[in-house]
Amino acid sequence: MSTILECKNLSKKYGAKKALDHINLKLDSGKIIGLLGPNGSGKSTLMKMINRLLTISDGQLLIDGMSPGPKTKSLISYLPERTYLDRNRKICEYLNYFSDFYPDFDRSRAVSMLTKLGLSTDSRIGSLSKGTQEKVQLVLVMSRQARLYCLDEPIAGVDPASRDYILSTILNNYDEHATILISTHLISDVENILDEVIFLKDGKVLLHDSVEAIRFVKKKSVDELFREVFQC
Repeated sequence: MSTILECKNLSKKYGAKKALDHINLKLDSGKIIGLLGPNGSGKSTLMKMINRLLTISDGQLLIDGMSPGPKTKSLISYLPERTYLDRNRKICEYLNYFSDFYPDFDRSRAVSMLTKLGLSTDSRIGSLSKGTQEKVQLVLVMSRQARLYCLDEPIAGVDPASRDYILSTILNNYDEHATILISTHLISDVENILDEVIFLKDGKVLLHDSVEAIRFVKKKSVDELFREVFQC
């Protein structure tokens, strides 16, 4: 099993404030990993640093042994916290963009998932509900054959039915050798699909463990342990 992501004393500072404070992590391939913590804990900051949207203040971040750059971008498929889809564009235009921009984009997989949703590729983004827009964006992201999928709050702000679809899409549309890193504070909704969890608080790693160890050693669900640790 190879290491896809490693953080060595990684920090991100905004003036005197540390959004990430000397975190050390090593993530293996073939895992679905929950990046869990309350708002402001540093989850989105880490996601953005992995995707080279924020610079590193201190320490080191390695993706498949390489520092973030053009080569690592080809390994990562990123779902940001906020949608970037233009309301005036059609779904087919985004299929064209992804096909042109990403050599690993599987257009037939994307079309198949959209068809199952009952969506026409001629539909304009602005004609779709918020939940359906989230699904379209996830379809685009999960139709890449990436090594690392970074999904930042993929189920926040959508209805329970949309959450179920999003989670089943995540489970059914990634290579078993790839890694999925899911940032969320909705623990109970994602717990059943996770292999490992990372607890972040105030930019520090409080825990990195397997879900199995939490359940059988600590005798708690991930949600129960999260509420205990974060007192919520």
